Amino acid sequence: MPLPAIQPNVRVVTLKIDDQDLSAREDETIIEVCRENRIPIPSLCHLDGLSIWGGCRLCVVEMEGQSRLFAACSTRVAEGMRVRTNSERLQRYRRTIIELLFAERNHICSVCVSNGHCELQSLAQGCGVDHVSVPYRQAPYPVDSSHEMFRLDHNRCVLCTRCVRICEEIEGAHTWDIMGRGSDCRVITDLALPWGESETCTSCGKCVQVCPTGALVKQGTSAGEMVKDQQFLPILARRRHAR
Repeated sequence: MPLPAIQPNVRVVTLKIDDQDLSAREDETIIEVCRENRIPIPSLCHLDGLSIWGGCRLCVVEMEGQSRLFAACSTRVAEGMRVRTNSERLQRYRRTIIELLFAERNHICSVCVSNGHCELQSLAQGCGVDHVSVPYRQAPYPVDSSHEMFRLDHNRCVLCTRCVRICEEIEGAHTWDIMGRGSDCRVITDLALPWGESETCTSCGKCVQVCPTGALVKQGTSAGEMVKDQQFLPILARRRHAR
């Protein structure tokens, strides 16, 4: 395997991931190296081209010699590192996280506009989550349909903050932010104004396209009709690595 291209003064390190001998730049994270080498690793908040959030914890991995788990999106590779990405322990951990996400808000896939095109739904299927073993919160969340082009359904939100980061870091508008703490957290526009009353929103739609669920969608879409167009994401990745 050819060595990755490196910047001046950036060393190349060797490591093992799932018993594969790999080379990587020392400034890369574990999740970047995994995806470059087609090693599947789940995540909801990570998006190449945006800053690291590390909130969903689905990408955690095991490190040889360490008892705790490490978030692959925020842990940089090091010489001699030995990583496990899909042990039985990690599978149990990820199933629990996905169950908690489904229980925290009202993710009813059959009536969701992103049914069949949802990252949370795909992860649940891939991790073998076919039921939820924890109590549902049954908390009602509002739907904001005030914007003429888009709709926000807090019932579908997983607080990945992709919308917040892409609006600030790529569009430069900083329309989105997070309000509250714990289970009461929710994304807001312009200090909790209705989205349609926002004076900073440019209606570019980037936030809608990077949303992993049916929380941010186009107006007028019915169940299963909302397909996200993420063709611009490789451009974001190249811009990030060029910085």
